[in-house]
Amino acid sequence: MERFFENLMYSLRWLLAPIYLGLSLAVLLLAIKFFQELVHAFPVILSTPEVDLILMVLTLIDIALVGGLLVMVMLSGYENFVSTLNIHGGTEKLAWLGKIDSGGLKNKVAASIVAISSIHLLKVFMNAENLADDKIKWYVIMHLTFVGSAFAMGYLDKLTRDKSDTSGD
Repeated sequence: MERFFENLMYSLRWLLAPIYLGLSLAVLLLAIKFFQELVHAFPVILSTPEVDLILMVLTLIDIALVGGLLVMVMLSGYENFVSTLNIHGGTEKLAWLGKIDSGGLKNKVAASIVAISSIHLLKVFMNAENLADDKIKWYVIMHLTFVGSAFAMGYLDKLTRDKSDTSGD
């Protein structure tokens, strides 16, 4: 009976596969939004003030960072929790693929969130004259919360790795 339940639980990991496939659809949606932003920018590029152009470019960077985060979570998550990806010999394999464990994935996600938050905060600062001071303060507090959380996660991961390294000696 125990073996049956263990095998059943192990097989249920495949329920994650459609979720990771859904993330690939989210990447497609981001790509559509990215190019929509570009199409809207071209007709007015010569009359667009520099600050607005910078804000638009920061938006494009933001979309690219979120897309990269989705790809990393999608591929690493699939490989860590569902099955190893069998990339054909002629296909270029990403250098990090197969090297990120679940702890490393959490740290990379946290670092990506900090980077995305940084871009968003920069956009807020570029548009500061149109925002109330208390709203800007909350953006900064949220960003610092992300930074602190990412730092704490990285530090705890380092502590756990150091303990497991010394306990094996």
